[in-house]
Amino acid sequence: MNPLICGGCGALAETPLVDSPPPVLACQECGHRQPFRRLPLWCVTGPSGTGKSTVARVLVERLRERFVVLEQDVLWLPGLRDPAGNHRAFRSAWLRVAAMIQQSGRPVVLCGTVVPPELEPLDERVLFSDIRYLALVCEPETLAGRLRGRPAWRQWSRERIDETLEFNAWLCDSAAELSPPVELLDTTHEPATATAGRVEAWLHRTAVGSGGTDAP
Repeated sequence: MNPLICGGCGALAETPLVDSPPPVLACQECGHRQPFRRLPLWCVTGPSGTGKSTVARVLVERLRERFVVLEQDVLWLPGLRDPAGNHRAFRSAWLRVAAMIQQSGRPVVLCGTVVPPELEPLDERVLFSDIRYLALVCEPETLAGRLRGRPAWRQWSRERIDETLEFNAWLCDSAAELSPPVELLDTTHEPATATAGRVEAWLHRTAVGSGGTDAP
């Protein structure tokens, strides 16, 4: 179900309109009101090289009865790489996809590099009750080594590595001041399986109270 298309008249809205409680998608053309599951979205973020993709593979198996785990890079396509507005089209597309998936009753865990200033201002943000962020970070020497050791097809130049290290430092310094705040998880000295366990614990802890199902 595309949350931007009215189930009554078929009109396509530029921005979704959600009324609550209980949550419904409201059409600005015909007034049709469609029940809508408005769940939290969990974002496992952080710089490249901190273990997001590896952790995602582990979480898919561990969490498949309760969450849908997705890797953000799967939609990193040429048509969505417009840098305008912090890649606004790319971010908006992901929020729409996640909102459609959550209609099945299971919330989404989105693994990829994203921070609150890139998602919170988007029109599609209204489709979620809230967004919860956990950032994987790493000590700079270890992170640089991981990136230098990646396959050549990934094209990790010195300049790109430096930019990633700057982002890692900024995230470590700014996480608590962002809105909403971002929790940090240092992956420097542990294997991916241990990191996955801590991410899983964070998901279950932050789901308490919402149950992962803020359904209508």
